[in-house]
Amino acid sequence: MVLLERRIGLLFGLFLGLLLLAGARALWIGGVRGQELSGRAAAQQVQEITVPARRGAITDRNGVELAVSEDSATVFANPRQVRDPIAMAHRLAPIIQRPYERVLQDLSERRRGFVYLARQIDAVRGSAIEQLKLPGIGVTTEPRRRYPRGTLAAQLIGAVGTDGYGLAGIEQLRERELRGEDGRRRIVSDAVGQPVSIVDQKVGRPGHDIKLTIDAAIQERTEAVLKDVGQTFQPRGAMAMVLDPRTGEILALANWPAVNAEQFGRAPVQNRLDRAVGFSYEPGSTFKPVTVSGALEERLITPGTVFQVPSQLQVSDRTIHDAEPHGPEALTVARILAQSSNIGTVEVGLRLGAARFDRWVRAFGFGSATGADIPGEAPGIV
Repeated sequence: MVLLERRIGLLFGLFLGLLLLAGARALWIGGVRGQELSGRAAAQQVQEITVPARRGAITDRNGVELAVSEDSATVFANPRQVRDPIAMAHRLAPIIQRPYERVLQDLSERRRGFVYLARQIDAVRGSAIEQLKLPGIGVTTEPRRRYPRGTLAAQLIGAVGTDGYGLAGIEQLRERELRGEDGRRRIVSDAVGQPVSIVDQKVGRPGHDIKLTIDAAIQERTEAVLKDVGQTFQPRGAMAMVLDPRTGEILALANWPAVNAEQFGRAPVQNRLDRAVGFSYEPGSTFKPVTVSGALEERLITPGTVFQVPSQLQVSDRTIHDAEPHGPEALTVARILAQSSNIGTVEVGLRLGAARFDRWVRAFGFGSATGADIPGEAPGIV
């Protein structure tokens, strides 16, 4: 009888000790770690994500779309709510088309309450994931940049990154107008990670559309001709520009080799450059009217002024020749321009003099940017 009472007393003492231990543990969790655990619980149930604004479109002068934004799906996860990352990764990897190992790594990040699994995938695949109703997995709509005309004017238009910021070309230069203003979205999930409340805390503002002076039809033809030139002569690069002489508007600005705007970042760096504005070129014979115009404005010559043009002319350490061999001849200024005579133009330049020549060259805009609103423009070298 005494032994039985002792055993009952021991059991009672054991239960009392466990009860006191549980009470102390509850007090410690509620008092000491209460704030920390409350924060963790909130992080598991509440997520705030940025909703990128719809980027403005870029069109040609006739409204042909060169760069547009379309709806896509972005898949995210709360790893703390994913009970079986291995099984989840096996289900998601084929749909989002990412390596299984990378998906598993993201889902195993228990210290984080939010991770992106896939950005800007096709809306159809996003819908397929939503229908699975996987715990801890969410899908939101995000605009994705598309270039319907492929390589057309790619170096001029440029590209945007995954986060929607312009990285090159018009996309970068006019970032502020095209970008718009992002919104903020608050997603509250239940215990198994399914959204029960989606609230737009801040509604985004879409960007403005931009219309270029480019004519898509002329641009396409110019690029086709330039491609033939490139394939025939195999230069490192080539460019061509078409302008309206009445207004100065740029109707086409082509570069070769071509670049796929959808995969802009994968192209070699030298192919991404806009050679029409980012490089300096010798103007060649197109510079002759500048020299003659300066002399005309200074009243040093008239169109009928006659110059004795020798077969060659020595200027400092250079011997000047004309394109076609000839003997000494007398040419008016008008004929010098008509025949594009190198020697005759140099004689006009010598009469103009170095100081006045420099002033007129700069008056025509050489050595300074044109202000054509195209990124990466080189001012030229005088």
